[in-house]
Amino acid sequence: MSLVRRALPEDAAEVLRLRQVMIDALPGGDRSTRWHTESLPALTARLGETDGDFAAFVVDHPDLPGSLAALVVGTIDYRIGKAGNPRGLTGYVFSVATDPRARRRGYARACMDELLEWFRERGAGQVMLTASAEAEPLYAALGFVHKPDPTMILKL
Repeated sequence: MSLVRRALPEDAAEVLRLRQVMIDALPGGDRSTRWHTESLPALTARLGETDGDFAAFVVDHPDLPGSLAALVVGTIDYRIGKAGNPRGLTGYVFSVATDPRARRRGYARACMDELLEWFRERGAGQVMLTASAEAEPLYAALGFVHKPDPTMILKL
């Protein structure tokens, strides 16, 4: 039996906590948690949708009942197909986080395995993510490679 399970609506506050752990570890990450209250209702609703384009996989913390040890979240997006991805479905991985007290136990990898299988089952032709230096060895071991991508962003 796998330690990994699909996150449920009642996990929303813990999902936000682990997302903040990830944000805090990023260069320039905003340590403010004021946004959690506003984000909680939408996240709770999305975690209740089992057939949509959003999924979160978690491991319960073995030492802290009611807490999560690890989290991986992903979405599937449609863009017009192309060579190598003719159906145009792309998986996006984000919010990969492990509670600092539960690291180095294989939880993030187990969650990633479940998320990648979820992407495969839904027909995603590729999966993209942004890797921190600390997580890059995990992603490389799973087969991810660097892509020379001139990504830009505009905050609205």
